Amino acid sequence: MTIGDGLGMDCGLDRRHMWNILAIMVKWHSFVRLLRLCFLVILLFDHISRRLPMIFVYSLGGSILAGRDPESLRQYAQALKELAAEHQIFVVVGGGKIAREYIEKARALGASEMFCDLIGIGATKLNSALLVAALGDAAPKEIPDSYALAARLAQKGKIVVMGGVAPGQTTDAVSALLAEYVHADKLIVDTSVDGVYTADPEKDPTAKKLAQMTIHQLSLMAMQTEMKAGSRSPVDPLAAKIIERSSIPTSIVLGSKIENLRKGALGGHTGTDIRPE
Repeated sequence: MTIGDGLGMDCGLDRRHMWNILAIMVKWHSFVRLLRLCFLVILLFDHISRRLPMIFVYSLGGSILAGRDPESLRQYAQALKELAAEHQIFVVVGGGKIAREYIEKARALGASEMFCDLIGIGATKLNSALLVAALGDAAPKEIPDSYALAARLAQKGKIVVMGGVAPGQTTDAVSALLAEYVHADKLIVDTSVDGVYTADPEKDPTAKKLAQMTIHQLSLMAMQTEMKAGSRSPVDPLAAKIIERSSIPTSIVLGSKIENLRKGALGGHTGTDIRPE
């Protein structure tokens, strides 16, 4: 083999090496472009998802409303209006303290549990009317007595407010059924406690708050609750079962804090998130 042949061979090797390097560069460039494209798509979908209106159902403790002065009620209503500007809002209002007081007296007078339920439903209607008054034109004046009517009253920018529907159901259960009926994106339970605890924090100083739990765990915990008219529990057994069967994302937050109306729906609260399995 001559010197020329050797040089030719080296040149051939160099050219193949250069082509290999060029091919790698092209592939790498294409890979980078693909990564950029994927990143842009993710950002686009995230932007769209944030802009799309969502359906939120609130279970609002009656005492949270009834214990407020008119100005505080206006602020509470304003927070709901701001949410309703972007999302569809339903609010189910509980009977609260007035319901518990009347139910206790009715029981002492020998009333049946069903009759006590009817008293509780009446109290929820009163509290619902109070919230409707605070919301003004942002809420239909009609307080629905069925899930179908609540769905029909839903309009852009309008907040549908309702109370109890039938004996044997707490407003937690009503809100869970409503969330199921309207295919809500989330159920927010605004209560007098700031989340789900391992025990009753008013009775057990060692009780710990749970930041997260599964729907099944919630159902098991709720089954230990005595189900009577006026009972105090973050979520009653029937509501928990409805949440479980439809895998409804749920947040349990302290309702006395107005900012939890938004945080409970969109994130950032310090209560308990109930996540599907």
